[in-house]
Amino acid sequence: MSNLRIGIGYDVHRLESNLPFVIGGVKLNHHKGIVAHSDGDIIYHTIADALLGAAALGDIGHLFPDTDLKNKDLDSSVILSTVIDELQKKSYSIVNIDVSLVLERPKIQPYMLQIRESISQLMKLDLDVVSVKATTTEKMSFIGLEQGLSCYSVVLIEKK
Repeated sequence: MSNLRIGIGYDVHRLESNLPFVIGGVKLNHHKGIVAHSDGDIIYHTIADALLGAAALGDIGHLFPDTDLKNKDLDSSVILSTVIDELQKKSYSIVNIDVSLVLERPKIQPYMLQIRESISQLMKLDLDVVSVKATTTEKMSFIGLEQGLSCYSVVLIEKK
């Protein structure tokens, strides 16, 4: 029996004017921001869900329900840190993370290294096991109209 497990996380959020835009622990300067119960860090959310799925531990909605007022405006680093703690209790280590962010604007390339560094520092991982990339929908759909964004994360974990 293999000790390797794969998980995938997916999240989608609306964008609205005059809200904070935080992804991967980095606050971006943009005229729109992410609508969410927490701080809306879509990258941290999808990584957390992917890790939970890989370990068969449910999802972030189970651990941090949006019906609980104590989770309102919660810093998503708390969510991801809690998930990492849960994995460590089960003797899992993270092999690698691959994130795909889907949005029209802002352009992410200038922030890419900073986002990867933020993720690797929070998760205590080497930078070379954290991949982040971004794409657009070529101006199609709600994402193309800059009404929202989505994100996918895939993780590989290993039982120690």
